[in-house]
Amino acid sequence: MGRVEIADDFLESMNRAAERAVPEAAVVFRGASREMTMADARGVLESGETAATEYLQRTSKDELRERFTPIVDGAVREAGATRSYQTLLDKVGSLGKLVNTDKLNLTDYVTDKALDGIYFVIGQEEKKIRANPAARSTELLKKDFGG
Repeated sequence: MGRVEIADDFLESMNRAAERAVPEAAVVFRGASREMTMADARGVLESGETAATEYLQRTSKDELRERFTPIVDGAVREAGATRSYQTLLDKVGSLGKLVNTDKLNLTDYVTDKALDGIYFVIGQEEKKIRANPAARSTELLKKDFGG
């Protein structure tokens, strides 16, 4: 297997690991929205184009990380991402020695990237809704929030 295939296999396994954790987000976001105060709601309405996303991130990121981590860890192990990662480092050869792999935790990395991706997508949806209120009925929102 060549370097490109190994890298592709590694990225694919990380993506699958992150995807397994995403369904937890809707549960957490519903909880965060139920706990929103009037002051929070006013701030979301009167603030910038991603104020709701920022609220969700501020109020839910720690809980999402807690929920995502074991799911991602299991999926990373099951998918062989750790093995793919080591194979990738081995193929890089002497350049791989420049990286302190003891400090690289695949579960943390994949979890962080999954969280970043979720909040990015929500922010994009929020911008669309603020620009066009009819966008509230997008398939993404219907699927994730039962709207």
